[in-house]
Amino acid sequence: MVVTEEIGVPSWDLYELSIPCTVFGKPQPDLADPWYDLRLCGTGEPEDGSAGGAGLALRTPYGLDDLVGADTVVVPSVPDPCVEEGRPLPPALIDALRRAYDAGARMVSLCTGAFALAEAGLLDGRRATAHWMHTAQLAARYPKVRVDDSVLYVDDGDVLTSAGLTAGLDLCLHLVRRDLGAHVANQLARRMVVPAHRPGGQAQFVDLSVPAADDEGLAPVLAWARARLDQPLTVEDLAERAALSPRTFYRRLQAATGTTPLQWLLDQRLARAQSLLESTDLPVEKIGELSGLGTANNLRHHFLKRVGVSPSDYRRAFPRTAPEATLAG
Repeated sequence: MVVTEEIGVPSWDLYELSIPCTVFGKPQPDLADPWYDLRLCGTGEPEDGSAGGAGLALRTPYGLDDLVGADTVVVPSVPDPCVEEGRPLPPALIDALRRAYDAGARMVSLCTGAFALAEAGLLDGRRATAHWMHTAQLAARYPKVRVDDSVLYVDDGDVLTSAGLTAGLDLCLHLVRRDLGAHVANQLARRMVVPAHRPGGQAQFVDLSVPAADDEGLAPVLAWARARLDQPLTVEDLAERAALSPRTFYRRLQAATGTTPLQWLLDQRLARAQSLLESTDLPVEKIGELSGLGTANNLRHHFLKRVGVSPSDYRRAFPRTAPEATLAG
């Protein structure tokens, strides 16, 4: 894979850079052996291999002391030997994480980054998650942590943890949703061509997450449903649109999303209501109609149950122009 190192790698390109590394770069002997042989080919002079394997050597303009001044601290992962072999994490990192938390920072881990938060004692007594392949190790090494291996991410207020890979993206979008509202998060997700919102309680592992090559998937019918949330929709309607029996459609959607069709519809309608509350001055009664939740009382009921606040309080909490925040990772 080409790495244009002499001009630097912008931080917003690291995700694209990491995807081939994740898919092709780490051997998976239990899936196929031999695996791919990934080689990162820089446009500058070759290095002496000090980064190890197909790794990169990255330099940053900030150090650990700068974590203390951040509003949010993100730990994307820790080195594999620290997880698999129990190699100690750098004491300076653990100390910086504790100081950042004591200074009021919101702490976030993606995948194995939870091991760093746990080592710092920030997950003691809390519910937390990590990639399902490492949750048993996390639980065994840190018995004070209530490890949940069945969810995409856990939002515990000032400390949030996620499973691996795309679940980390889900949690980052959840943070945007929390900070700047559903409308901003939905628009950002659309630009990134990813689902706008997967609830944190969704299962990490679902069957048929990678559909067969000749399976066109459920995306067209789900897009059709999102465009008609203000209309009565039943499982039978969606199944007919997908040219499937209701039973098959139910099974396919649950396998692909980890939730039932009716729950999926409710999640979409709540997301629509959130977006309308943030981006319009429409009365709650009208938002109930447009989101498909019906009456204002029904909207309030589901909003309080799922979001935890009333629609009016939510609207006041998310002004259309949100303040900027400092983010460190």
